[in-house]
Amino acid sequence: MKNPKRPTRNQKKALLSVGLNPANWLVFKKVDGELHLVHRENGTTRVIPKI
Repeated sequence: MKNPKRPTRNQKKALLSVGLNPANWLVFKKVDGELHLVHRENGTTRVIPKI
């Protein structure tokens, strides 16, 4: 996994729309309309659709 980055403003809106707290998630991959996220504390991953 590459170094995860903080979400941008538009990515934060996508996180909020699926009920996630943007302060707890980092973006490690952006693929065709999907955001691959990793949790800051416990390292779990999620894939959400991008707005």
